[in-house]
Amino acid sequence: MKVGFIGVGNMGGPMCRNIIRNTNHEVVVFDLSADAIKACTDLGASSATSVADVAARCDVVITSLPIPRVVEDVALGAGGIAEAAKPGTVFIDLSTNSPATAKRVADGMRAKGIAMLEAPVSGGTSRATDGTIVIMVGGDTAVFEQQLPLLRSFSGEVIHLGEIGFGSTAKLINNMLAFCNSAAAAEALMIGKRSGIDLAKLDTVIRNASGMSTGYANMAKKTLAGDFAPTFALDLAHKDLRLALELADELGVPGLIAPQVMSLMRMARGMGLGPSDSCAMMRVYETALGEDVRS
Repeated sequence: MKVGFIGVGNMGGPMCRNIIRNTNHEVVVFDLSADAIKACTDLGASSATSVADVAARCDVVITSLPIPRVVEDVALGAGGIAEAAKPGTVFIDLSTNSPATAKRVADGMRAKGIAMLEAPVSGGTSRATDGTIVIMVGGDTAVFEQQLPLLRSFSGEVIHLGEIGFGSTAKLINNMLAFCNSAAAAEALMIGKRSGIDLAKLDTVIRNASGMSTGYANMAKKTLAGDFAPTFALDLAHKDLRLALELADELGVPGLIAPQVMSLMRMARGMGLGPSDSCAMMRVYETALGEDVRS
């Protein structure tokens, strides 16, 4: 089978390379970065000249792209997948999307005889690299079962949520929880710092007690090391949380916590921290109080 992969950057690249390593499929890649393409072709993939070139050559086309607008353009725009792929092609989008966009793209693909699975992932670059990411899938059951071996080749857990839209819904809810936990962790660590408690010992307590979460673990690791180099950029986190809040608004769910986290993210982005890791939310507290947690 020929598998095309469009978007082989920080997240897409490791997932694509695991497909190359773990299957016998012929893999064709396209990205705007020559270095990203080379990291895949060095392992045996071939490169394409465009999105349309990938779509025309492959039986399955996978995308891993940064924002819904780009997904929709690559999928349905001029020179995009729907325009170039042959009927019977399967399109798998690993990007974080809104349910409404996923449904709109699926409808456009269906009109061209192309089946779609929305399959957003969670776990960050480290788990994308070691092949343990979680994939949340929405789409037709028969198509899901057909593509399950491919999805398993670069993940640790694959969960079929139901029809198109539910994969995106699960991803947005999961990320909203993670960001809220991370923001609470920033506040907690600053309280700890100002109290004078030994932060290393406090960290040990939390990691072994009821306050532990992935959001806390990431915030504590980044903050205590003073390292906000991006593993998941604040700009992308802001985009995901905005999509989650839009979904909550559509469903009439009042926001009592997540909108406050959005405000914290906006303040951090206003400080120029958008390209930094999402844990750079901590810098808002540190700047406001004139005190670094790690010092």
